[in-house]
Amino acid sequence: MGITERIDAITALPVDRAVVAPSCPRSVKIELTARCDFKCWFCATSRNLRKRADMDFNLFKRIAREMRDAGVEELGVFYLGESFLYPDLVRAIHFAKHECGYPYVFLTTNGRLAIKERVRRVIEAGLDSLKFSFNWADAQQCADVTKVDAFLTVINNIRDARTVRDEVEAATGHRCGIYASSIRYDGEQQKRMEEAIKLIAPFVDEHYWLPLYNQAALIEGIKVTGGNQGRIGALRHPIPCWAAFTEGHVTFDGKLSACCFDHTGQFTMGDLTSQGFMEAWNSPAFQQLRAQHLAKDLSQSPCANCVQFDEIEKEASA
Repeated sequence: MGITERIDAITALPVDRAVVAPSCPRSVKIELTARCDFKCWFCATSRNLRKRADMDFNLFKRIAREMRDAGVEELGVFYLGESFLYPDLVRAIHFAKHECGYPYVFLTTNGRLAIKERVRRVIEAGLDSLKFSFNWADAQQCADVTKVDAFLTVINNIRDARTVRDEVEAATGHRCGIYASSIRYDGEQQKRMEEAIKLIAPFVDEHYWLPLYNQAALIEGIKVTGGNQGRIGALRHPIPCWAAFTEGHVTFDGKLSACCFDHTGQFTMGDLTSQGFMEAWNSPAFQQLRAQHLAKDLSQSPCANCVQFDEIEKEASA
């Protein structure tokens, strides 16, 4: 199964999961670090809205094992930060894959620190999917967007990742998918992006486009989409939001969030330092939020400020 098939399976909201207390999610993303080496204008991480630190490795081990015992099958070893900054990334992947037995361990990176030997180590540790976020048309735009000169570095790292993947697969039989995603713009910028994608297309198994998210209404002043509508080509209606029903999100300090873009902690539904995963997954706060999504009335919810919801409410009343 390729990455887009997996994404589409998670962003779909089947009838049996559209309930206030759904069963254990198949997928969870766990934030090994909230730190990031980029300061992208389209990501609210650059605004320093919360403390940014690393997850205690013992906390990671306890949560990862508990979630696997509960039935989680796919573990993303990232959330809002850049996991290649985490000193125990290789250990975390090995623990998840070989000691907990997750069938699928995946990681998204901005790519700057994903150098050849580090990629080799994470793949040899058991990583099943490595996806690069590639969102700039040239070196100058990359520097303008991220505040880092990283364009050629990322391209070279993607190329090297493919080489390493093929070498590890030939030696061990373990195959890690190499993927890339990009924000889909419009007009001249999109044409430039399509030319840039040609530089990495030979080295990835799949490339796909994403909308420019409003990140829980924290990104304003530009054309953005509300909620998390998935990928271009399989967009989902933002209400009810699939993220509250089908995938867990754990912050570096052990909070369970209902949102893919919880840069402020306003979507915290439970605390895994003092609660079990399933207790937090179906906490009273989480059940109330899901009921609001199912009723399509988010006016009194943490999701009320998402700009797209206003447009949807206008459509419904028209």
